[in-house]
Amino acid sequence: MHQEINSTVLTESAEMLKAIAHPARLNILAIIGKDRLSVTEIIDHLEIEQSLVSHHLRNMKSRGVLNVVKEGKNCFYSLKNLKLLEIVDCVTSCCSKKL
Repeated sequence: MHQEINSTVLTESAEMLKAIAHPARLNILAIIGKDRLSVTEIIDHLEIEQSLVSHHLRNMKSRGVLNVVKEGKNCFYSLKNLKLLEIVDCVTSCCSKKL
């Protein structure tokens, strides 16, 4: 028998999934991985504008996906919960099997 999930947890889970449900955001999560990277380091891996990367980072930070630490003029981003990498791996694996 399956256990029912609390409605608050379901709502928060859906919001977190919405926060990462964009190709650029999934890519950002994969790039950050277990590291702590600056915006510049993240931009160096992507082929999109700095303003768009900053938008995605702000969105994920505001929804509890990323931590940010400011050191001088630099902001360093890391995953709040490394289990998100398992979600990214699972979804990308499922989709790559379709190809």
